[in-house]
Parts: sequence; C-alpha cells; structure tokens
Amino acid sequence: MQGPVVVVGPPGSGKSTVGRLLAERLGVGFRDADADIEAAEGRAISDIFADDGEPVFREIEERTIARTLTEHDGVYALGGGAVLAEGTRRRLAGRTVVFLSVGMAEGVRRTGLSSARPLLTGVNPRATYKTLLDERLPVYREVATCEVDTDDRTPDDIVAEVIERLDPDSGDPTNMVRSRG
Repeated sequence: MQGPVVVVGPPGSGKSTVGRLLAERLGVGFRDADADIEAAEGRAISDIFADDGEPVFREIEERTIARTLTEHDGVYALGGGAVLAEGTRRRLAGRTVVFLSVGMAEGVRRTGLSSARPLLTGVNPRATYKTLLDERLPVYREVATCEVDTDDRTPDDIVAEVIERLDPDSGDPTNMVRSRG
C-alpha cells in the first residue's frame, strides 16, 4: 500500500471507531491524529484549546498530520477540523480519503455534546454543531475520494461499504473508486 487511507468527518461520524476496524480488516496499522497530538503534547486536546487557543492547536495538528502522512502506511483518522488547514488539504490531494458523513441529529446524539470536544462547548452546542457541519461539509467533500453515510449504521456496515469501494482490480485501498454514497 502506498500511503495511508485517511478518514475524515465531523465529530461523531465515527472516524476513530471505523478507522480502527478498517485497519484491522485491511491488516494494516491504525493512527489517530488526535491521539498522536495528545501523546506528543502530554495533555488533552481540550487543555490545548483552553490553555493555548485554537490557532496553536491547529498549527500543532497540521505539523503532526504532515509528518504522519509521510511515515504511516495504514489507516489514519484525522480530527474533525483538520481539513480546514490549506496545507493539510494540499497534502491529502491524490490520496485515498474516506469522508464519513453524519447528519446533525445523529452527530449531536453521538457526541453527547461532550466537553471533551472543545468546539462543541458553549451556550448553544446544537447550533454550534450545525454551523460546524454547514461550514465543513464542502471541505470534506473537496478532499474525499469516497463518501459514506454513517447515520443509523453500525461500524461493521460502514467498513464493509468502504471495502466494497476498493478498486476490485488491485485490491489496493489507495486505489479506491471515486464515488459518493
């Protein structure tokens, strides 16, 4: 396999859960950008946001992703806002990028409007989630080579669909069929 299969999507879309399962099914390693950042920084992402602010977090995130995209050949789950960085979008060009889409109601239910998700805290987390989806949806679609709806589906079903979209001639996950689900 050449380069990782990258999984993107908003909070609650299942990037980490589906990514781990996809890696297992493909027999490759799994990395999670948020977990890598927390390990490197020695603190939770919510603490980075609180102590240093979102711009500092985004710089750390972009550097982490740039490095991992060159080091890792398995499945790589990015944080929900990672695709907002132009440099990250450039680095994703020509790679296999799976966009896990989720509707607002399902995303809110799955995230539980958790305080561990710093962008969803505040006065009206539902409105914040809707705004986040509205702003990011075009960007997720811009970088994606494959879009899979996750609403009312199990991780196994989602992974099966992603695997179905692999190029049947090569079986290589980096050669996924460009399609929308």
